[in-house]
Amino acid sequence: MKQGNSNDFQTPPLALKPLIPFLNKDWTIWECACGKKNLKEELELKGFEVIATDIIYDKEYDFLNWNPEYNEFDCIITNPPFSLKQEFLERCYKIGKPFALLLPLTTFETAKRQNLFKKYGIQVIFFDKRINFETPSGKGSGSWFATAWFTWGLNLPKTLNFVKLER
Repeated sequence: MKQGNSNDFQTPPLALKPLIPFLNKDWTIWECACGKKNLKEELELKGFEVIATDIIYDKEYDFLNWNPEYNEFDCIITNPPFSLKQEFLERCYKIGKPFALLLPLTTFETAKRQNLFKKYGIQVIFFDKRINFETPSGKGSGSWFATAWFTWGLNLPKTLNFVKLER
């Protein structure tokens, strides 16, 4: 994958706002598709320790293949490459630590993912509007589809959570 392709949409820090109350301040978070490090920097501003690697830019620390020490991190938070959402979900469940993946709502559509959700469970944070991602060209922003935080292990108050996205 090259920089600037359709997997290279950068997440605005605003997207983290509804997750912050459910994260333990003592956690080290693995941001494993960090891109330009927008989420890493925002999490650090909120007082979290963050390990940042990227599947596109850091081949040595590819989330799907790299095995950090189990105690190096407590939670995974990322916006994975669109084309690898299945692989990221499978890997997160296999690792077995709390996670939050920012994914398109179409993630619900396949039997393979539905089977994962039935087997392990899932809690979702839905936004009241689309998130404007930084586009691969770097010109403007884009919200081509609706997204939500797909979470596991964060003990949200409900299975489906609806939040207002303040701009």
